[in-house]
Amino acid sequence: MDGDNLQSSADWGPFGRPLFDDPEARKLSRVGVVDVGSNSVRLVVFDGAARSPAYFYNEKIMCGLGAGLSETGRLNPVGRKRALSAIHRFQLLAQGMGATPLSAVATAAVREAEDGPEFAGDVERLTGMKLHVIGGDEEARLSAQGVLLGWPGSYGLVCDIGGSSMELARINDGHVGDRQTSPLGPLKLADVKGGKKGRRAYIKAEVEKLAQTIPADRNRLFLVGGSWRAIARIDMERRGYPLHVLHEYRMTAKTVRDTAAWIAEQDLEVLRKRCSLSSSRMGLVPMASEVLLEVVKRYRPHDIAISSYGIREGLLYEQMPEKLRDRDPLIEACRFAEKKDARLPGFGRTLYDFILPLFRSWRPERLRLVKAACLLHDVTWRAHPDYRAEVCFDNATRANLGGLKHSERVFLGLALLHRYRNRREGTKFDELYELIPDDEKLQAEVLGKAMRFGAMIWPEKDTPIGQLRWFPKKKVLELQLAEAHWPLFGEVAEARFNSLASSLNAEVSLKTGPRGG
Repeated sequence: MDGDNLQSSADWGPFGRPLFDDPEARKLSRVGVVDVGSNSVRLVVFDGAARSPAYFYNEKIMCGLGAGLSETGRLNPVGRKRALSAIHRFQLLAQGMGATPLSAVATAAVREAEDGPEFAGDVERLTGMKLHVIGGDEEARLSAQGVLLGWPGSYGLVCDIGGSSMELARINDGHVGDRQTSPLGPLKLADVKGGKKGRRAYIKAEVEKLAQTIPADRNRLFLVGGSWRAIARIDMERRGYPLHVLHEYRMTAKTVRDTAAWIAEQDLEVLRKRCSLSSSRMGLVPMASEVLLEVVKRYRPHDIAISSYGIREGLLYEQMPEKLRDRDPLIEACRFAEKKDARLPGFGRTLYDFILPLFRSWRPERLRLVKAACLLHDVTWRAHPDYRAEVCFDNATRANLGGLKHSERVFLGLALLHRYRNRREGTKFDELYELIPDDEKLQAEVLGKAMRFGAMIWPEKDTPIGQLRWFPKKKVLELQLAEAHWPLFGEVAEARFNSLASSLNAEVSLKTGPRGG
């Protein structure tokens, strides 16, 4: 057992000891899931830090199993053949990746079709895989758990739209509560009689039924499902939004209304190409936008968040022990990245302790970004020095990290950019900086320059660097090092210390002390 595992959890401060080396967590390090939906069939293989998994493999086939189901009562025959072929391929791929046995679930189309049991039998005969056909209540629960994977402790309403159904589930303080399913998937709506007027009346009536079971409470609305993500991508295009990361993208009731109206005015083929959407997905967007308009009108959420995590992530969450569910997905993922890629794993915690005096007044939700930055400060050292700063920013803003708002992604990326570069101007990311206010840009600069300086003072492993003291009223930044460590304070280190002081508009004070030895 290494030294880290011998230390108590208290030694790790408010973030706790990492759990990715715990045997229960490592069992989840590579988990394969097959999701057989009404519109698509997908394989996802999760790998990495179990609390915030990376997508080792992710493949989707648009099969349209539920197309025409309302009229025929059976799975679409062409879609059925495509789905069987895709599942067979997925099983063979998973064997090669060491991700078997797969967890396989089927949702609305297979559970409602009269030939659904026959299809599940075909899957088992062809692949040996048991296809679990889940009910609407279970589908809603798993989707809500997927949201909790990225937002532990969240509250609000999870709305998951598939091809043939739409589920609602309430979450509160990390738990899934009331849930309900409805026939509001776009493939089902295509078969509603009466044209646009008849369809809208049908949607309104079905949403009202949902509201009788799950009343509105004006909390956050989490949107799960490919059709919602497509609408969000179109919203980004309409607004000229610069960060094309769908997870944690935020919308309002007004932007939903504006985007729905904009969709109705556009040439859908032109819009599809502009937004890089598939033809089959784009075909569902107009009806999905009608559903979203009614849901937003009836539930009046104060905030709308797009979740890339849904039923597949919910299946992973299902297998997690409670102590892992309670962990911060961002910090766990950063711990894992540091151990895997940093030159001196474990130094991130030492660096955090060193620079913490600069941020004593910060709230816990901001301090976790300082912690994340320290853990990630050295993971891109292999990049070419001329591009290292930009690689850091790109990784932080676009990586699959849970528990990060877009503004927090930009803040974290900017701090890591300043870890390698004094100036932020002149990069290809200038427009993204505008997603955070000027005071946060300066805070990110101070954090980055503090890490840039602290990384120059590398004593022996597990030895404190020294002590920084910050006197904000006097505008004095004090550095105290043990006498034995002053030779580490060379010309480059001194220049970086002075640059940090300049960003703080502070004078410097240098002292010899007992710390650091």
